Amino acid sequence: MNRNEPYNALSFLPSAIDLAAPVILKKVMLAKQRLVELKDLINSIPNQSILVNGIILQEARFSLEIENIITTNNELYTAAADEKLATDPHAKAILRYRQALWHGYRALKNNSLSTHLFMELVEIIKASSLGGGRTTSGAKISNSQDDVIYISPERESISHDQLAKLEKFIHAEDNMDPLIKLAIMHYHFAALHSFVDGDGGASRIVDILFLVEKGLLKKPALLLSHYRLRTKIAYYEGLRGVTEKADWLSWILYILDAIEVTAAETQARILKILAAMAEAKEIVQAKTPNIYSNELIEVIFQHPYCKLRFVEEAGLGKRQTVAVYLKTLETLGLLQSVKNGHEQYFINKKLVEILSK
Repeated sequence: MNRNEPYNALSFLPSAIDLAAPVILKKVMLAKQRLVELKDLINSIPNQSILVNGIILQEARFSLEIENIITTNNELYTAAADEKLATDPHAKAILRYRQALWHGYRALKNNSLSTHLFMELVEIIKASSLGGGRTTSGAKISNSQDDVIYISPERESISHDQLAKLEKFIHAEDNMDPLIKLAIMHYHFAALHSFVDGDGGASRIVDILFLVEKGLLKKPALLLSHYRLRTKIAYYEGLRGVTEKADWLSWILYILDAIEVTAAETQARILKILAAMAEAKEIVQAKTPNIYSNELIEVIFQHPYCKLRFVEEAGLGKRQTVAVYLKTLETLGLLQSVKNGHEQYFINKKLVEILSK
């Protein structure tokens, strides 16, 4: 392969690897076991939105951090609490990614993964209409020294047809395990680079949506991008290994490791949140039983930066009453109030700490 020419000879399926090799099947089994445990845990929670919203916001944050879109906890959570007041461009980009993930999840209720949905995800991520995909020649991927390491297929001659093939591959009725198919699918989405920008974020969303579509996740709550953020070098080496040496084995094992590790990590994070919620309930019930309600605790664990409005909207009282509730929780050490301009937030520091690590 000549790195200075578009990679138009994109091979769609692994040809020199046994997809039923024991080393692959063992990893598939471990990854699926972790996904089942995560799915069962989320299914056991009565109000799943309490946990899922925070996990998805962090997945959005980690995903864009891969692309050096970084913001502070304060900027992110104030933006999440008041999207219309958000000014930090990076925080707004993270919220658009979260919006795209939820959009894709809702779309799966009536439709399947498709080229049309891929385009919608990119449009939401970039907050602009595509009017089609990339119309220029192949996109150049360079390293930190600005050396070209890969040029994606030329848009006019290859990329559009390959996207159509990718869609057919995703929905083909074959005997390929879904997790192996996900690894192959992600490589092709990344290698095609069919859009001017937004492909990376869209590919990470599509991975999670694919797991939902296949019934391996019920909610799109998986911190898959956290693994890629920590292993960026291995990720790009894996992609290049497939392109230059047809090293599908290393790539598939990398993706299976990512799923296994992040499913376990997401599960551990959810368990920590549940433990913190249980502790908060015990404190409030013991020290201020007159204001205790399960719904109040749920609200402060659904919104890392809580506002009076959120408690009102939960039907827990008028503004003056809920203000007393939140101030009381602050005196118990469960919240910390801060002013940001004219806005007041009650920060669940324990929740922020769990989500951000």
